[in-house]
Amino acid sequence: MKENEQASLSIKKIALITVMLIFMLGMGVRATTTSLRTVKIVLSDNYQIEVITTKKVVSEILEENHIIVLPTENVFPSLDAEVSNENATITIASSENPTELVTLAEESQRVSVEQLLSNYSPITEKIVTKNEEISYKTLDENGKEVDVDNSSKNYKVQKKGKTGKKQSVYKVKYQNDIEIEKIEISNKIISQPVNEIVKETLEVSTRSSNSYREGTVSSQNAKGLAKLVEGIEPQVKTLNASAYTASTCGKSPSSPGYGITASGARATAWYTVAAGSAYPIGTIIYIPYFANKANGGWFVVQDRGGAIKNNKLDVYMDTYRECEIFGRRNLECYIYVK
Repeated sequence: MKENEQASLSIKKIALITVMLIFMLGMGVRATTTSLRTVKIVLSDNYQIEVITTKKVVSEILEENHIIVLPTENVFPSLDAEVSNENATITIASSENPTELVTLAEESQRVSVEQLLSNYSPITEKIVTKNEEISYKTLDENGKEVDVDNSSKNYKVQKKGKTGKKQSVYKVKYQNDIEIEKIEISNKIISQPVNEIVKETLEVSTRSSNSYREGTVSSQNAKGLAKLVEGIEPQVKTLNASAYTASTCGKSPSSPGYGITASGARATAWYTVAAGSAYPIGTIIYIPYFANKANGGWFVVQDRGGAIKNNKLDVYMDTYRECEIFGRRNLECYIYVK
């Protein structure tokens, strides 16, 4: 009886051990099967291969398949990244093709823009100090800011404005010698701007065949220019007008030619304009838009300019601030070519 019981116990032990071994082998097979994954590798010449691997790290997968990354190539995702999902793609691209790198970066969440840029061109930072102008405001007698050029009212300058100066320090990032970011670190005021003070006048602008305004400093010039073109039929054209001043002409104030026009005369506000070669030096132009200004709208072509073509006009003004306010606009012009 005892022998039967012992035999039965031995059989049970063997059965239990067998079940445990089968279970452990099954777990091992499942673990091995689970860790296997298919990965597509796209080489820099667009050749594609699919591999089955148990590796997770990109560098290990490439090494396992004897793929060497050249110094001129980049890998997406990066070599130290892990590939955990099934049917993942590893792409090797040439760093000599920035467009391709940008496209791949957009497809890969692991690659930031800054990392991408560093792959094919270094970013350099510089501390840059610049001296800059501070624009002044134009105020009326009550301290209210006014736009004299776009106002229907007439104003007379009581106190002339002056631009201020400041020294600004910037941290600037460059890539391929191109500025890609500029952050102001600090600035120091060298001189404060002096606001221009103007007073509203009751002067009335009259437009007759001569188109000049009485009682102004330039009224005699307006009369004289209008007299010179009596009997001449003007060419009526719409020209794209901008404004310039002596400081925008690329010459230093200490230069002998500073403020001197192509005609040899000194540039004068509300008198001098720069025009294309189709209009000879000395050509008289009447611009109705400026009829209520000191010159009654009459100008003389005294200057040229590299960017001034026959469909453009540049009006000389005293300050850069006035040029900024005027901007650029299309104006009707009466051109008297003798």
